[in-house]
Amino acid sequence: MNVVIYSKNNCVFCNKAKIRLKKYNPKIHMLDKDYTRNEFFKMFPNAKTFPQIIIDNKNIGGYHELEKWLAFNLPEEDF
Repeated sequence: MNVVIYSKNNCVFCNKAKIRLKKYNPKIHMLDKDYTRNEFFKMFPNAKTFPQIIIDNKNIGGYHELEKWLAFNLPEEDF
């Protein structure tokens, strides 16, 4: 599984997503280090939260959307 997380510092849900997806070795991009706020909104024009998570080139959304996605897309033993 190819995982990319667009994150920022001091973000509880960003940290939760990183922990939850750690075994998939996610590529993590940090705000103001790897991308600007303007670049973020060009990539995710409808985003209202951090992080933004992409799995296999599909934008999943934020942490709560990630939890829903995992519940429907991973076998129970992967939880």
